[in-house]
Amino acid sequence: MRILVVGAGAVGGYFGGRMLAAGRDVTFLVREKRAQLLAQNGLQIRSPVGDLTLPNPPTVQKQDLQQAYDLVILSCKAYDLSDAIDSFAAAVGPDTTILPLLNGLQHLDVLAARFGAEKILGGQCVIASTVDADGAIRHLNTFHGMTFGERDGAASTRVTAIEQQLAGAGFDVNVSNTILQSMWEKWIMLASLAGSTSLMRSNIGDIMQADGGLEFVSGLLDEASGVATANGHPPGGPFFERTRKMLTEAGSTLTASMFRDIGNGARIEADHIIGDLLRRGREAKVKTDLLQVVYTHLKTYEARL
Repeated sequence: MRILVVGAGAVGGYFGGRMLAAGRDVTFLVREKRAQLLAQNGLQIRSPVGDLTLPNPPTVQKQDLQQAYDLVILSCKAYDLSDAIDSFAAAVGPDTTILPLLNGLQHLDVLAARFGAEKILGGQCVIASTVDADGAIRHLNTFHGMTFGERDGAASTRVTAIEQQLAGAGFDVNVSNTILQSMWEKWIMLASLAGSTSLMRSNIGDIMQADGGLEFVSGLLDEASGVATANGHPPGGPFFERTRKMLTEAGSTLTASMFRDIGNGARIEADHIIGDLLRRGREAKVKTDLLQVVYTHLKTYEARL
């Protein structure tokens, strides 16, 4: 199976690097600057579960794409989605499957409109990683997993084939027949975590010490869950209780990547993670007061960039 990983950053570089090290046929679609850095330093992963250096990994640039791939793994930031689509469009043939690992759900409609809904799987990943100044990918904990499946929940030969390719590549692989539910639940968690830590500029433990902190985080989680419920994907009891516990744990140092991006003066996924959730909530006429506060704050930050 010929696999094209769009980008070689914190997510695509990590999973693609693990697959390449396991002998899979992986090529990274990258910009010229990243291609030069990878040729010079190799693809480096620094991880608690094992470091990895891959000298001169296979790369291709947009203008050089000349044939279709069997699988395209897409892990860009939401604000780069349009550019990413244009960059890999030439790699999509009649039998290509696209596996997006973006947060939220808006990207599914965008991809389906461009390539056809039948080509798009549902997917998500669990990993905390970043790219250091020298271009190395730094894995921040021991969690590294990918979950995917057909969006209608059906079993399929292509999902089985992809599972076989990804299995044994050095990270957790799961096939789900309820992938949209899983994506909604991750979205709920991420919106609550990113919204609260970004707004308060603090980790969960510090927020829990503040007057009203517990009520704010709990209220934001309730609003996000209410939007999911109104859209036909109520969060499951075990998920909801596990998430509430994680988001209200005293002394926790937990933050979101959006919080870290704001601290670095970088671009953020305000529209994709919070804005789209707010829009869906308004359309369903459910309470979104706290989501609106978070979104206004994030858009104010973006106006200063």
